[in-house]
Amino acid sequence: MSLNDFLLHSDVFSRVLALMLLALSVGSWVVIAWKWRLLSRVTQDVPRSVAAFWQAPGFDDARQRVAQFDRESCVLPLLDATLLPLGGTLASAGQRHHQLTRVLREAMQSVLRRLQWGQVLLATAGSTSPFIGLLGTVWGIFNALSGMAEGGPVRIEQIAGPVGEALVMTAAGLAVAIPAVLGYNLLGRRIGQIEAELEGFAHDVRALLVGPRD
Repeated sequence: MSLNDFLLHSDVFSRVLALMLLALSVGSWVVIAWKWRLLSRVTQDVPRSVAAFWQAPGFDDARQRVAQFDRESCVLPLLDATLLPLGGTLASAGQRHHQLTRVLREAMQSVLRRLQWGQVLLATAGSTSPFIGLLGTVWGIFNALSGMAEGGPVRIEQIAGPVGEALVMTAAGLAVAIPAVLGYNLLGRRIGQIEAELEGFAHDVRALLVGPRD
């Protein structure tokens, strides 16, 4: 079935479902392309930034070296968080190692939220698109049966359009869902690897700054 045939035989409800699938498909591919590029850069930058940090003679010099490699600002927020707030507030209360644990955790969560942006869209597209296509299939079959029930001899052209529409909607739903699910899983795996590296680095930085007496 061509696009013109679909527009001729489909009703408003079917067109709305098709537009929903189109929007989910375009959104999924945009997110996949953008996040793949982002995570590819981060995957390269985080190990380089960590290595540059530990090769520096001092903390201030280490931050400057990290800034040269950390293009997506995934490591720098952790270093900036170690600049603890001044006294007189609850944020500065407690022992130093408790303060560092809190600020490093908050900084890492902020970085991860940025890296995980778009994952919800991929999960939504992957889980809902097959059902949207199934709904279009059911609606197309319903239209086909309604055409047969109008009376008179049943002609193939009465049901060919709705049935073709139903098959197109089923295929469209799967075509949207499969890339979205694959993208969600592959990108989620890369985010998990980056999270493990950042968590290990944050733990080492905390141990470095706390010192043996704290």
